[in-house]
Amino acid sequence: MPSPTHGLFRPKGDHSEHKVSFSELFFDLVFVYAITQSAHLLITHFTSYGVYQGLLVVLAVWWVWVFTTWVTNWLDPETVAVRLMLFVLMLLGMGLSIAIPDAFGKHGLLFALCYVAMQIGRTVFICLCSRQHRPELHRGFIRMTIWFAVSGVLWITGALQEGTTRTVLWSLALLIEYASASLSFAVPGLGRSDTKEWDISGPHMAERCGLLLIIALGESLLVTGNTFSGAHWDLATFTAFISAFVATVAMWWIYFSLSAEKASEVIASSDNRGHLARVVYTYVHLLLIIAIVLVAVADEFVLAHPLGHTGIGTMVAMIGGTALYLIANILFKRLVFNSHPLSHYIGLALLTILCVAASHVPPVAVAVATTLILVLVAIQETVVVMRKNSH
Repeated sequence: MPSPTHGLFRPKGDHSEHKVSFSELFFDLVFVYAITQSAHLLITHFTSYGVYQGLLVVLAVWWVWVFTTWVTNWLDPETVAVRLMLFVLMLLGMGLSIAIPDAFGKHGLLFALCYVAMQIGRTVFICLCSRQHRPELHRGFIRMTIWFAVSGVLWITGALQEGTTRTVLWSLALLIEYASASLSFAVPGLGRSDTKEWDISGPHMAERCGLLLIIALGESLLVTGNTFSGAHWDLATFTAFISAFVATVAMWWIYFSLSAEKASEVIASSDNRGHLARVVYTYVHLLLIIAIVLVAVADEFVLAHPLGHTGIGTMVAMIGGTALYLIANILFKRLVFNSHPLSHYIGLALLTILCVAASHVPPVAVAVATTLILVLVAIQETVVVMRKNSH
C-alpha cells in the first residue's frame, strides 16, 4: 500500500524509485505493436506523401508513450490505481494501433479518439494525484491538459474530414503539442513549467527508453524473420537476411554496449535533470525510434527484391535510416557526455559515398554495405572506449 505521505507517487530514496515495473513493460508491448504497424504503413505507402503521413503516426505514437513514461517516472506503477490506469491506456493503445494501417482512411476517428483519450485522460489522472502531494507538478499538468485539449479539437475535427484536410489538421495538432512542450507548456495567466521542478529518476528514464529500443530492435528482427520465412530462399535473400540481423546487432551495440547505462548516472547527477531528460529522452530518442522503423522498412524492401535496380525508396529507407541512427547517437553522446564520437562521423561520410554508388548496385549490396558501415562504427567506438578505460 502507498505511504500516506506519498499518495500514488514513488517514495523518494526508496529502491523502488528507480525500478521499472512489470506493468510498465507490459504496457510497452502495445506500443511496440504500434511501431510495427507504423512500419507496415510506411511499407505500403512509401511515397513522399505516404512517408509524411507515416511520420505523423510515429510522432503521435511516440508522444503518447513518452508522456506516459514521464508520468510513471513519478507515479508508482505498483499501486493499484496507477496499474489500472496503465491497463486502460493499454486498451486504448490497442485501438490506436489497430487503426494505424487505415488511420488516414476509414479508421481515422478510432485513431483520433484513442489518441486524445489517452493524452487527456492520463494527464487529468496525474493532475488529480499531484494536487495534494506534488503541487509544483500539479500546476504543470494543468497547463499540459489545456494544451492537449486544444490539440484534441484538431485531432477530432481532422478525423471527421477526409484526404489532405485530415493530414493538415493532424499536422497542426502535433505541431501544437510538440511546440507546447518546447515552450514548457506556457499558458497566458498561468506561466510556464520550470524544468528544475521536474525531479525525475534518471536511471528509471534511461532504462525505460533503453528497454523500448531493445523491444523495437527485437520486433524488427521478428518481422524480418517472418518475411524471410515466406520468401523464395536463394543466396540473395539469405544474404539480405544475415545482413539485416547483423545490422540490428550493430545498432544495439552502438547504443547499449557503450553509453546507455552511463547516461543514467550522468542525468542522475545533473543539476537540471528535467531539462536534460526532456532533450535526451523525449526528443533524441524519438529520432532513434524513427531510424529503427526506417531500417526495418528497408529490410522488408530488400528481402522482397534483393536483386535488380535499387529504387529511391530503398535508398532513403536504408541509407537514410542508418544515417539518422548515427546522427541520433551523436546527439545523445554530445548532450550527455559532451563527446564527439569520431567513428560516427566516419560512418556518416561512408554513407554519403554509398549514396553515389547505391543506384548502380542491387539492393542486397546496398544492405550489406550499410551493415558493414555499422559494424565498423561499433568496432571503432569499442576500441576507443577500451583504450580510455585502460588509461
